[in-house]
Amino acid sequence: MRSPKNFFAPLAVGAPAPLREVPATASRVIHFLDPSNEKMTAKVPAMVGTVDVLLGNLEDGVKADRKIAAREGLVRLGQSVDFGPTQLWTRLNALDSPWFLDDVTTLVPAIGATLGVVMVPKVEGAEDIHYVDRLLAQLEARAGLTRPILVHAILETARGVANVEEICTASPRMQGLSLGPADLAASRRMKTTRVGGGHPGYVVRADPTPGDPDAPRASVQQDLWHYTVARMVDACAAAGIYPYYGPFGDIGDSVGCEDQFRAAFLLGCVGAWSLHPSQIAIAKRVFSPSAQDVAHARRVVAAMGDGTGAVMLDGRMEDDASLKQCRVLLDLAERLATLDPELAEAYSAEAGS
Repeated sequence: MRSPKNFFAPLAVGAPAPLREVPATASRVIHFLDPSNEKMTAKVPAMVGTVDVLLGNLEDGVKADRKIAAREGLVRLGQSVDFGPTQLWTRLNALDSPWFLDDVTTLVPAIGATLGVVMVPKVEGAEDIHYVDRLLAQLEARAGLTRPILVHAILETARGVANVEEICTASPRMQGLSLGPADLAASRRMKTTRVGGGHPGYVVRADPTPGDPDAPRASVQQDLWHYTVARMVDACAAAGIYPYYGPFGDIGDSVGCEDQFRAAFLLGCVGAWSLHPSQIAIAKRVFSPSAQDVAHARRVVAAMGDGTGAVMLDGRMEDDASLKQCRVLLDLAERLATLDPELAEAYSAEAGS
């Protein structure tokens, strides 16, 4: 653990100074694409501005014999496409894979000035982040980069969840965390083969009817990931970085996807992964405050005056805690409105109604 006095010192001579605060940019949807797939990469220029983050995936989902092609395809994208308001991220191969080192040593000098964030899969502890941190600093210094590349860790193992707080504070490069439900389920020996979402067997059932034990009993499906998402959100909030839901694997279940994303949003997540274009609109809608919620938050702020005491608004008590909640929502809405003209119009229209 570095001394607090040295925490923000570059880890290599000539490397850019670490950021003291994670940039507050929109990342409601992180859309995954396979850079080795020429049909996918051909669509990238048209997607710029329609998604917050485009992520060139090098890890799971890319076959072993396509790893080098994916890496080379990502370099071509980074060098040829003007990403404008859309961020370019990548998911690297795992630290114990034969591809990780070449991923980093190739990408940083080739497209480090364009690449905003690298996702590191299966992070188990601070030591994993420390390794990536030092390596990036050395490569940034060699490439003459003026902006540090940030790091995003994926929680995919039981040990990673157990060490989530130390992972979040391991480096000033830390941008955020994502839930990786499939690998985490395997690590925990959970009895589900689903990628995210609930499970019909994970339920809470009503008590038996008195005098009629055979009568039908109502049941409600529970969220397998509630504990992990909540713990991840707390760790990220304490460290000043951002939590994300991750993937929802059932592409055909748009309702289930929206419900899972909304639960994560309500708990504090700022975005989720998109594995298919159909999930982009869902994520953008869910992780943007509604115009009605924004209008209500504005009314609370206006009614609270100096922010102390309490007021009654529409039959509900609002106090300084309510004000803090409303300011969180309004801060997000203002940032999104600067990037999304449709949201700006919706928030403006609701304010004038």
